[in-house]
Amino acid sequence: MNTDDSHKQKCHIAVDVETTGLSFRYGRVVEIAAVTLTHDGSAPEFHSLINPGVSVPVVVQRVHGITNAVLCGQPEPEEIFCRFRDFVGDNTLVAHNAMFDMGFLRAEFIRLGMNITNPSVCTLKMSRDLIPGLADYKLATVYRHLFGELPQEPQHRALTDARMAGRIWLELMKR
Repeated sequence: MNTDDSHKQKCHIAVDVETTGLSFRYGRVVEIAAVTLTHDGSAPEFHSLINPGVSVPVVVQRVHGITNAVLCGQPEPEEIFCRFRDFVGDNTLVAHNAMFDMGFLRAEFIRLGMNITNPSVCTLKMSRDLIPGLADYKLATVYRHLFGELPQEPQHRALTDARMAGRIWLELMKR
């Protein structure tokens, strides 16, 4: 994890979370990533697995590949979300389907007696507005449309998906 202080200036930071399910009311975050967005490609990043103390359903494990065994021994939510809050500061957060990611982040912060009030930007909504006619607006579909091929890193993992959302945002901002 890079904790370079250059991200402390006002900027946009792409975020992504992997979870134990689809509902932030019942699910928990098991992986989080944040990527400071710069036009030159050199940017501080934050990434961690998180052991929320609950089991990851097998059907969800098949999506992101994060198993209960992988989470064994990983840091607990309080440690990671305090470091995450320090990393993102009060900067604007960028996410593909921001309602999902921000909902989970808010729920985790509430569980810890903390708050996250960062403004957010949704690349899913931007994509629907700026790229009409795609078959769907999944992160991979939009990325492939804009850049031709997907990154080699595994998808449905927080760091890869945050990097993809960030690159999409940078490209859509040019339009």
